Amino acid sequence: MLGPSGYALIGQFQNVVGLVSSFVSGTVTTGVTKYTAEYFDDEPRQHTIWQTACRLTLYSTLGAVIGLIVFREPLSLLLLKRSDFSDVFVWFAIALPGLALNAVLLAVINGKKEFRSFVLANIAGNLVSLGIVCVLAWKMGLRGALIAFGVSQSLSVLVTAGLVLNAEWFSPRALWGKIDTKALRNLLKFVTMAVTTAVCVPLSQIIVRDHLSAKFGLAAAGNWQAVTRISDIYLMIVTLTFSAYYLPRISEIRETKELKAEINRVYRFALPLAACGAVSIYLLRNFIVSALFTPDFRQMNTLFAWQLTGDVLKIGSWILAYVLIGKASTRVFVVTEIVFSILLVIFTIVLTSQVGLEGSVMAFALNYLVYWITLYYLTSRQLNKIQTEVTL
Repeated sequence: MLGPSGYALIGQFQNVVGLVSSFVSGTVTTGVTKYTAEYFDDEPRQHTIWQTACRLTLYSTLGAVIGLIVFREPLSLLLLKRSDFSDVFVWFAIALPGLALNAVLLAVINGKKEFRSFVLANIAGNLVSLGIVCVLAWKMGLRGALIAFGVSQSLSVLVTAGLVLNAEWFSPRALWGKIDTKALRNLLKFVTMAVTTAVCVPLSQIIVRDHLSAKFGLAAAGNWQAVTRISDIYLMIVTLTFSAYYLPRISEIRETKELKAEINRVYRFALPLAACGAVSIYLLRNFIVSALFTPDFRQMNTLFAWQLTGDVLKIGSWILAYVLIGKASTRVFVVTEIVFSILLVIFTIVLTSQVGLEGSVMAFALNYLVYWITLYYLTSRQLNKIQTEVTL
């Protein structure tokens, strides 16, 4: 409805939403999931993790809300190329506390392995988002769509809170208390990793999108955004499994042999699933584009092959990346995130200058190929180190 140019701006704003959301809550949610799963037999320690996480989330949320409101006009000019959309950032700031609380509650549910509640909360959240985006985009056009993407996830907290409050193991007092020093040290490992991801991934995508807009026009960047979004949607089948099952499972495993068996088990499930999804999307690409997009998006048909190849490589590398997260290998994770975010930008600039817009998806695939090879080497070293420590 908004065309490639409007979709490119939505992509820019979604990156901002993702970056800020990761800063206020994503910095601790992975740690909450890990330690909730790891301390499955120690409820008081779980509560100290939750309380410390809620305190950290509160402080970071207040800082983000103030920053968004104060710098709304410069942010609008920098990211959306127009100042009259500055109110979009104010709406996002107002909704941010609900979004942050929802993320923490989902992390608790995930760590407790309440898979049914976790899935129901995610489904309900997406349905709420769908309704809000449809209504506001229809009534207010691009401005309404941007506002909707900023506020919709915060309303999901009503559903998530209802599920948590009805759980036998939950008490509202378990979320509020003083910061525990040991819990803080544990969570800070994940804060470092999450902040790195929160900054590097959206920032690299913003730079790539700006480069494509400057070199090929905003419409071309919108086509790239559209094919990237299709990948994100179908890969949710795999990535939801990673967050709901794989991360808690990796966190609770304490023996190298068992960990290797779990990695192989996930590879046997995730890689064929991702490959089947990629092949299906490629064969149905003409139908998908005609069904979901206007004729202005025809250019995206040329981007599918390399994008979908990169998707399979991405899943293969993420299986190993989750091992680093689950075992709190902070330094290795941070360095690889920074290096490969920079490499993505470099590969994009080089390849687009050689082969045009298709070079952007070729760069995506090449980056994840090198990333997978690197993580295989690093994870092997990590597993050998764990085995040595157990032997000693």
